[in-house]
Amino acid sequence: MHLYMPAPVQSSDMPAEPETLDPRRRRLVFRARHRGTKEGDLMIGGFVTRHIATLTDAEVEALEAVLDFPDVDLADWLSGRRPVPEECRSPMLDRLVVECATPGAGIPEELRRP
Repeated sequence: MHLYMPAPVQSSDMPAEPETLDPRRRRLVFRARHRGTKEGDLMIGGFVTRHIATLTDAEVEALEAVLDFPDVDLADWLSGRRPVPEECRSPMLDRLVVECATPGAGIPEELRRP
């Protein structure tokens, strides 16, 4: 039996230097990766960690609004179980839905099968 050990190399879905992010962006990465379900952590957390360093301040604000939605609704919308209601749609949520709809979304690159 092996004890859990962190990967010796940094995951490709993590910012190269998280300490270089401002506190607001670091909080968003944490919040996105700790949603309460593994699926949410992978889908939302993966998206945020891949893009957080390049988002504009307006996009960060839009992302914060998306993260305010209940986990159950986000999981249903991002997995395609339910369509996003028109009153909840935003460019940031649409971007997240499109990226999460791609095969293997949320799976780190090094774990994907060819």
